[in-house]
Parts: sequence; C-alpha cells; structure tokens
Amino acid sequence: MLLQPRPEIEYLEVCPHGGINRAELKALGIAPEAVLDFSVCVNPYQLPAVTEALSGVTAINQYPDSEATELRQRLSEKLGMAPDSILVGSGTTELIRLIASAYFRPGDPVLILAPTYGDYEVACRIVGAETIKQWTKAEDNFALKIEETVELIREHRPRAVFICNPNNPTGRYLSRQEMGTVLTGGEDTLFILDEAYISFVDHSWPSTELISQGNVIILRSMTKDYALAGLRLGYAVAHQEIIRNLRKVCPPWNVNVIAQRAGVVALEDAGYLERSRKKVKEAKRFLIKELSQLGLPPLPSEAHYFLVKVGNARLFRASLLKNGILVRDGTSFGLPEYVRIAPRTMPECQRLITAIQELKKKGELDGIIQN
Repeated sequence: MLLQPRPEIEYLEVCPHGGINRAELKALGIAPEAVLDFSVCVNPYQLPAVTEALSGVTAINQYPDSEATELRQRLSEKLGMAPDSILVGSGTTELIRLIASAYFRPGDPVLILAPTYGDYEVACRIVGAETIKQWTKAEDNFALKIEETVELIREHRPRAVFICNPNNPTGRYLSRQEMGTVLTGGEDTLFILDEAYISFVDHSWPSTELISQGNVIILRSMTKDYALAGLRLGYAVAHQEIIRNLRKVCPPWNVNVIAQRAGVVALEDAGYLERSRKKVKEAKRFLIKELSQLGLPPLPSEAHYFLVKVGNARLFRASLLKNGILVRDGTSFGLPEYVRIAPRTMPECQRLITAIQELKKKGELDGIIQN
C-alpha cells in the first residue's frame, strides 16, 4: 500500500497558469514556436545584452551563490534599500511559498482579494492555512471596496493578506491612499504586496516606504520586467528580520548562476524598462481600439494586460489556438466569461486582431461571443 501524503496535499489542486501547454499543442499538431502567446503578461521585448552575457557564462560546474550577493547589491542600489532587506527567489511564486512556510500555521485565516493569482491559495493550502476571499464584482469593473476589506481584516484578524497590485487578472491598481487605509485594518497582520507587474503601471507610487512598518512584504518580478520567463527570477523586499526568517526556509542555491547573471546584466541598462514600456503601452492602445470596434471592449486596467468579456472563454481560447494564437482563459480565476490578453509587439498584436476578424467573418465565434 502506498504511503499517503498529508491531507492538505492529498486534496490539493494544481493551479492552472498561462503559457504554452506543449502536450496540448502536440495533440493539435501545432509547433510551440508557431504560437503567439498573449496569455502571459511578460515584457515581449528581450534585452540583447542579457542574451549576449549568457553566452559567456562558464561557471555552470559550480554551485551558485546562495545569497545572490551581487544581484542583491545591484537591487539595493536601484531601490535605495539595504541588501539585507532583499531576498532573491526563483520567481515570485517560490517566494510566496516561502512566506507561507515561514509565517502561516495550520488553521490560520488568510485573506485573499479575488479574483487573483491562484498560487496564493495553493501556498495557503500546502501549510494548512484557511483562506477567506473578498470578491470584487464585474458590475464594479472589479474595483476593490476598501471599506469592506478593512471590515474583513478587523473581523477575522487574518494572519496575512495577499494584495496583488496591480491585480492579476483585472489590472486594477490601488493608490497609496487606498493601500494606507487597508493597512490600518490590522497591526498584527502580515501584508504581502505582490507587485509583479508594477513596472507597467503609469504613475505608480513608491511602496518601499511601507517596509518600515515591519508587517509588509513587497514582491517583484524580474521575470516579467526583463523577459526572463525561462529563467525565473524575482525578489522580496521587507524588514530585515522578515528576510532573515524567510532565508531560514529558503533552499540553498535556489537561484541558478545563469538567472543571477541575467539579473545583474539587465539592471545595468537603466533605460530598457522605459523604452519597452512605451512600446507595450502603444500596443495596448491599439488592442483596446481594435477590440472595441469588434464588439469586444476591454475592461478598465491600470496594467498593460486586461480582461475581455467574450461569453465562453474556453471556446474562444480554443478557436484562437487553432489559428496559432493563445489567450488566457479566465475560468481558473473564477471568470469563465472572460479572457485575459497581454500586449506583444505591434505586428503580433495586428495578427491577433486579424485572426479574430477572420473568425468572426467565418462565423466560427457565433454562439461563443455573448456580450
């Protein structure tokens, strides 16, 4: 008889994500390199200097620096924070699980502002924490009701609150004032502020000033910023005591030498993010205009990605995928009527619009789009 895992693991469901499913493509007879992937919200403009630098990495026969010393130093200079307030991870998802492992106990209530990134709940379930959800509504364009959030925090006194800002998948962004109001809800609550997409928000505010409160962890994604999805790279910024505790549960050598080198090189180009952000913003404007003319107006979003109500998200995604284009089915977010789309280069965005136009012309979206 096989040994059974802990009950939390036995009934744990894997969280679906965007990105290419190679088994699915194989069944459809589509080559992965032939797919335009609008389902992931990653910067579509690769940094040539990173590619060039990686070709010269020769230390793959040595263990990586567990402290990611050079990368943390570069990040500290960029952020104006002490290196001891920074922990580098193999993507922000690893950091989310480290936080749960270090701070959540079985039965602890944890508040999640939904719909949002599914791995917050997965991390909670792994350690046996109990999730409480505050759902935003489509009729409010998924804007968060701050007063309701504060009431829930005061009522349940959660061990932690996950706040994705800008939120994934809705793209809604909380202002400094709104975040300050939320933080008044619980002095003994750990607030995890996931800013994986902050670099693509206009007029963002400096959240690192919240670190001094001692109960805030900020997560950021170099994977998203610098087109490093294949390498996985993120970091946490928090009070030094929190970082020390996270380091205790962090696996040694968690970030490989190639990812560390890519991060260092990426930070050397101070203008890269602004250059690519302008291009992404232009592509977003194009998609909003064209999709609206097709009767598929995107919802308001302060991020570069956005939701589109299509009726049947699963079938809409499947129809596009047959034509080599991938969008994110919102069903796993609890939004089966919506897809999430993130801009790519302008020529690729034009191909997306052309594909939808042709599908509508052929009648292949009839009965699927139900706005």
